[in-house]
Amino acid sequence: MSILVDRNTRVLVQGITGSAGSFHAEQMLAYGTNVVAGVTPNRGGTRFQGTVPIFHTVAAAVKETGANAAAIFVPPPFAADAIIEAAESDIELIVAITEGIPVLDMVRVRRYVESRPKTRLVGPNCPGVITPGQCKIGIMPGHVHRPGRIGVVSRSGTLNYEAVKQLSDLGLGQSTSVGIGGDPVHGTDFVQALQLFEDDPETDAVIMIGEIGGGEEEKGAEFVRDHMTKPVVGFIAGRTAPPGKRMGHAGAVISGGAGTADAKMAAMREAGIVVVDGPHLLGRAMKDALSRRARPKPAKAPAGKRPAAAAPGKKGAASRSAAPSQRGGKALKKAAKGERD
Repeated sequence: MSILVDRNTRVLVQGITGSAGSFHAEQMLAYGTNVVAGVTPNRGGTRFQGTVPIFHTVAAAVKETGANAAAIFVPPPFAADAIIEAAESDIELIVAITEGIPVLDMVRVRRYVESRPKTRLVGPNCPGVITPGQCKIGIMPGHVHRPGRIGVVSRSGTLNYEAVKQLSDLGLGQSTSVGIGGDPVHGTDFVQALQLFEDDPETDAVIMIGEIGGGEEEKGAEFVRDHMTKPVVGFIAGRTAPPGKRMGHAGAVISGGAGTADAKMAAMREAGIVVVDGPHLLGRAMKDALSRRARPKPAKAPAGKRPAAAAPGKKGAASRSAAPSQRGGKALKKAAKGERD
């Protein structure tokens, strides 16, 4: 199972004839994504790569192809209108890849999308969503992903790929990986993504990657504390960022002393999240968290009773392995020294 997208998702690409849209639409097709339509005004009636029909409008594309997801590769001045056009057609999932959409435009978009209960927005300024082996909507490198049972949600695209590569190298595949984007005004947030992973019976654990700025990580931590039954491993980027200086993403800025990495990490630890100090530790921390969860707890002796003593003349397995006997101690120490040498 997965969240948001699977092999049955029917994708249309808005801006499919632009440089970014055409390049990534080609990559999505090569990955096996079911791209059923493209949308570019005044280019309707043509085809992308000779197979994908292009329409003037989203409404026409949805009517003819049954598309239920949209990837937005429209330039920033027109991207807000493109998102609203997709929402007007009741597209279930809109993934806005475009970076640099004006904040006031996104305020208008978010208000409109929230009035359309059938539509979910991911992004903007995000890498997209991928369910490995089934559907890729966005710009992420598909080859580092492997099908599995670990969910990933991140504000950072690059750190998303880093976490996924570590998981794949350790033999831990992903159920779905979601990039929610780094803009201050966006669609799906940590709480909503974590809820989807918690409800997914085939997601066993989650990696959550945040960064400085805003308060969404703290809200996500509260959700984990109060509602999550699955292990969560986390990381916050930007620990060395000075206050007032924007770091990379438009939303990655410490304002008025709020939104610091240390505060977010403290909130996550208090919620029971395993927080690592560097992104290179995410994969190993997840593997350790899963091992601890799978390890059976030792049985407790009934109250008022002591464990039975070993029979006279015999030693239990625990006593045999705890320390060498006097007679064999020298030989064991010598063997151990040889192994170290």
